[in-house]
Amino acid sequence: MDKKEWINSGKTAIGIEFGSTRIKTVLAAADGSVLAQGSHTWESHLVGGIWTYGMDEIIGGLQKSYADMAKQVENSYDITLTKVGAIGISAMMHGYLPFDKDGNLLTSFRTWQNTMTAQAAGELTKLFNFNIPQRWSIAHLYQAHLNGEEHVKEIAHLTTLAGFIHWRLTGERVLGIGDASGMFPIDSTIRDYDKDMIAKFDEKIAPAGYPWKILDILPKIACAGADAGRLTKEGALLLDPKGNLQEGILLCPPEGDAGTGMTATNSVALRTGNVSAGTSVFAMVVLEKALKNVYEEIDMVTTPIGDPVAMVHCNNCTSEINAWAGIFKGFLEAAGAAADMNMVYKAIFEGALEGKPDCGGVVGCNYIAGEPVTGFVQGRPMVLRRPNAEFTFANFVRMQLMSAVATLKLGMDILTKNESVPIDKMYGHGGYFKTPVTGQKIMAAALGAPVSVMKTAGEGGSWGIAVLALYSAFMAGEIGYEGIAANLPLDGFLDDVIMKGQESSTLEPDEEDVKGFAAFMENYNAMLEVEKAAVGGF
Repeated sequence: MDKKEWINSGKTAIGIEFGSTRIKTVLAAADGSVLAQGSHTWESHLVGGIWTYGMDEIIGGLQKSYADMAKQVENSYDITLTKVGAIGISAMMHGYLPFDKDGNLLTSFRTWQNTMTAQAAGELTKLFNFNIPQRWSIAHLYQAHLNGEEHVKEIAHLTTLAGFIHWRLTGERVLGIGDASGMFPIDSTIRDYDKDMIAKFDEKIAPAGYPWKILDILPKIACAGADAGRLTKEGALLLDPKGNLQEGILLCPPEGDAGTGMTATNSVALRTGNVSAGTSVFAMVVLEKALKNVYEEIDMVTTPIGDPVAMVHCNNCTSEINAWAGIFKGFLEAAGAAADMNMVYKAIFEGALEGKPDCGGVVGCNYIAGEPVTGFVQGRPMVLRRPNAEFTFANFVRMQLMSAVATLKLGMDILTKNESVPIDKMYGHGGYFKTPVTGQKIMAAALGAPVSVMKTAGEGGSWGIAVLALYSAFMAGEIGYEGIAANLPLDGFLDDVIMKGQESSTLEPDEEDVKGFAAFMENYNAMLEVEKAAVGGF
């Protein structure tokens, strides 16, 4: 089919992802090719000490992103979009969205960026003998309980951002298993919440006398390929207030950005891994067996089909790069020169290739927010150098790119060195990899492993959730593929349908870059002592 035929036939899928700085909507054909896309820029706000997004921003951003995509369809193909084969919703994982029995939000949305649940995370990690990071939904819930917050007794439903949007579109309180694994620990043998930990949590909070048990308020779990509900009339109008989009469209299980990243990079099979680098950065490896020890630096989540995944998640990545890009743009404007952001980013990323492997002694901290991996509840971005450091533009921008992934390296070293976890391939995606070579080269040096980037690397989770929507439509028999048997597992669907012929490039770690990164990390670890002083006194 040509592109217009794909759209007119409805053999397409819409993927919508709520990222930290952008809500992106993709329309993909049944073969995974992107037909149109739209986006809306937004950002979180620090309100009363809590990082949050307002409900008006969430719904308004959803509608604007969808409308931008639909407008592109109309402009490019002269078609008013009325039907698709399936829809998928993805969003930043974790966080806290508690609702009462009437569907009212009981608190402001507490995003993954918040580091306000240290006590709860510590107590639950000890209770479960399983690492519970501060950003997990169960940590937020238990901290609210410890704080004596009045709203806890009124909770009827607790979900994530993706689960909330899916609920508003379908009426179904369901969550993909990958996103659910960032709410409460999963038992991969049963593809559901861990029963022993459920019992321990209920026993722990029983003295409070709440009118619910934890399973009463957690969303039901669905694995990739499931029919997770249909677009209601109200949901269709919420997504498309113009009224063009038809009700009744299948929705796949809503997923988190970890699961969509795995899908987008074909990293759902055992011994595969991927690294997503944008506002935050996280690396994931699909495990053959459980880890021997519990580490606060390593989260245990799952693939969209429920296989165990070790994840190193860092709150901070490219925000400080973006901030300095704004400074350079301002300088160009002040000097009367052209000030195009694409040109600025190109100069930063290409200039970093000219920097010394160890950044010439220049070091910095990119912590905009707190960073649990290194024990920081707040961040203070900084640049630090000794008087004899080679303080050049190339070394400075290379330092920014290396500091963006330095904390990730600390966590991944535990996984690969302490636990000897094998990794056959590592795929990169997200904005860090948009400029060819640079991000890939630095990440390979950080991980000491080859890093591949696919043509869709810049698309990220919106394309990944569109692919998961196609998979649900395929499993439901609503979209078929010639020569492809029914009930194909997800990794087979990705290999045989979506990724077949997909362009990718692979860079092996350069020996000098690896040595340079090791030297940089010596300075970086020493710099963290300065960061502690800055947080305490500035």
